[in-house]
Amino acid sequence: MPGIDLIKIDKKLTIMFFKNLQFAFRSIGRNKNYSVINILGLAIGIASCILIFLVVRYEGSFDNFHSKKDRIYRVTTFFSDNSGSGGNRGTPFPLPEAIRKDYPQLEKVAGLYTNNGDQITITDPKPGKDKTIFNEGRGVFFIEPQFFEIFDFPWLAGDPSTGLSEPYSAALTQEVAERYFGDWKSAIGKTFQLNNRRVFKITGILKNIPTNTDFPFKILISYKSLSRSLFTDWVTTYGDHNSFVLLPPNMSSQQFDALLPGLVKKYKPADRQASQFRLQPMSDMHYNAELGNYNGRTFSQGLIKSLILIGIFLVIIACVNYINLATGQSIIRSKEIGVRKVLGSGKFQITRQFLTETFLLTLFAVILAFGIAMLVLPFMNNLLGIHLSLNTESNLEVFYFLIATSVVVTLLSGSYPAFVLSRFNPIVALRNKLSTSSVKGLSVRRGLVVMQFVIAQILVIGTLVVVSQVKYFKNADAGFDAEAIVNLQVPADSLRMTKMDVLKSNLFQNHSIENVSFSYTTPMASGAWYSDFNFDNNEKRSGFEAMLQWADPDYFKTYKLELTAGRIYFPSDTVHEFVVNETFVKRVGLTKAEDILNKPLSFWDGNVKGLIVGVVKDYHTQSLQRAIDPVVLSTLKNTYMVINVKLSSRDLSATLPFIEKNWREIFPDYAYEYTFVDDQIASFYRQEKQLSTLYQIFAAIAIFIACLGLYGLVSFMVTHRVKEMGIRKVLGASVSHILYLFSKEFILLVTISFVIAAPIAYYIMQKWLQDFVYRIDLGVGIFLLAIILTWVIALLTVTVRSLKAALSNPVKSLRTE
Repeated sequence: MPGIDLIKIDKKLTIMFFKNLQFAFRSIGRNKNYSVINILGLAIGIASCILIFLVVRYEGSFDNFHSKKDRIYRVTTFFSDNSGSGGNRGTPFPLPEAIRKDYPQLEKVAGLYTNNGDQITITDPKPGKDKTIFNEGRGVFFIEPQFFEIFDFPWLAGDPSTGLSEPYSAALTQEVAERYFGDWKSAIGKTFQLNNRRVFKITGILKNIPTNTDFPFKILISYKSLSRSLFTDWVTTYGDHNSFVLLPPNMSSQQFDALLPGLVKKYKPADRQASQFRLQPMSDMHYNAELGNYNGRTFSQGLIKSLILIGIFLVIIACVNYINLATGQSIIRSKEIGVRKVLGSGKFQITRQFLTETFLLTLFAVILAFGIAMLVLPFMNNLLGIHLSLNTESNLEVFYFLIATSVVVTLLSGSYPAFVLSRFNPIVALRNKLSTSSVKGLSVRRGLVVMQFVIAQILVIGTLVVVSQVKYFKNADAGFDAEAIVNLQVPADSLRMTKMDVLKSNLFQNHSIENVSFSYTTPMASGAWYSDFNFDNNEKRSGFEAMLQWADPDYFKTYKLELTAGRIYFPSDTVHEFVVNETFVKRVGLTKAEDILNKPLSFWDGNVKGLIVGVVKDYHTQSLQRAIDPVVLSTLKNTYMVINVKLSSRDLSATLPFIEKNWREIFPDYAYEYTFVDDQIASFYRQEKQLSTLYQIFAAIAIFIACLGLYGLVSFMVTHRVKEMGIRKVLGASVSHILYLFSKEFILLVTISFVIAAPIAYYIMQKWLQDFVYRIDLGVGIFLLAIILTWVIALLTVTVRSLKAALSNPVKSLRTE
């Protein structure tokens, strides 16, 4: 009966499977060194893939939990002038309401405003606590209720349509509410004070915000709490004010983009229409460094693609190791194959047997890889500032990934060796006539070694370029002195004008404090204030915007800004005089710095004006990825947000407590926090530093795996050339000559791989460097260093394994047959 036949076939297949598994275990046990090398190489490659998979999955998951994500867009500002073009995520405050009014076909529109560094004072905290002060950094947002009809952030208590509809109402996340009041339920109805001024009532609680979102909400405040004067200003673009729209299903972003110029024409003054509005998909927010997001951290699509390629390359290198070692082992196993064929095994059965062995080795490698990934995961989290885990929630996806990886690795690694071994002639194999020359595929193995080192050397060259560029950033002259300068945030206090002067006077009592100045920002800052202007009594506005840096005269001494012409402006609380940089001089069409002195300059329709009294040498105002901006400096005390304290490097540990003591005496109601300017500058290049570290790690892994393969192949060669080496030594060959015989072929293969890798690496890294205005030159030195490093590592690998054969007693090797 058909059913009985099926049962018999099923039993037969099961028996065959377990026999294959048994043979595989025996084979692995007989070839321990070969198995360890293969398992280790595969495990390291697969562990790297697991980590890369976790990173890519995490970075690709940002804000994917919003059900309408494909229809959510942020309105950005795109500008173009005679200096070029660029984008800004900011929009004027009246924009959301104007979009709602003029385009009712849109489903929803919402405005959002955030201000870094807001301070929260809890006057009614959890039991046992006095009045407490928190600096919530980037976590405070003014937001319209419609935002929660666009995005899916669930609430535990309250409702955004009512809870955030009235001025001075607010909502907290569960974590923040518990931190403030002990229990989130008791937070409802309580109040807090923002920046020691306005008091807000808590009307709702949100569920804790996922880590994979670009909206790091802590405190949400009613949008109507903002000053109403902001909502009549169509001229100013506020970088931290953003507008979100939810398009209807039948409208594309291109269709709505085509409507936006009409909005500019209708509402913006005729002479302020150079900038235009443009939609940005929400899916682009996490990856677009130019427009940015709200947690200050982007992760470029290019970096994600690079990581995926690196993961694929590392698996390929590990699989190539297996192929080379398996085909190398073929001579040792030739008699086994011959016996199997004589006893009736066909090509298919032998192929299946070797694929089973490969799968078993891969399974061991996967188990080891998972353990390695668990150990390395905390380091990856710390390096990238993310929250990866291999917990039960993510294990299912990782499990599927490992199954897919195991199948792919088994097929890539096992197919070719199984094909080679299954083709052996049983008569020749049993007569022991097989040799390294008679086993076909030698050129293939050489080609695979070349492939391994091509990939490894691309990574090595890439690593050297990235490390050199990061080092260039670190050592580049910014044009100002950032060493041992501490920044404090000026409190938003109604008496801050007088208190700032008192603090400055008190700080100077410490001889370790060299200078103190006040400014809107530091010389190099992520947040900047730009404006067009009228120069030299010209009625027509400038065709470009200048960066405004408001600072007192001591600012120049604090940061050691060097004048090239004129003088520093005199002390004042308001604008009377200006100092500009060299780039500004060039942009207005002058060639000599002296020619701009005493020229009139005015902003905002002449409401702010004065004479240019000095020219400062150019200094970098932003990352070295960007060109130096034209800069205008002047005094405007009510804009000062930063206290710059220049310390003597002699005794920082004693000076910082002194600063804190004076701060707390003068500003007792404000949290004390400080940052070093050089740390702020380093944050500009965080992603490049992360990339540098990742490249170093993965390049080292690639070289290590490739050298494991070399070690295995040299071991195989040593085993089969012992008698030859003995004869050579008897005939007078030296140790160095024998080492040369073993290493020359591999050094040649490494050289060939470099010839292939160098132009590929040059193209890739030259393209990467194009993103930086200031960058290193891709000179010959980097490529020479790469090949020398690879030569040395390969030579050491070959030497370590072949030295024993070179030093062995020739009499002993010749007696052994």
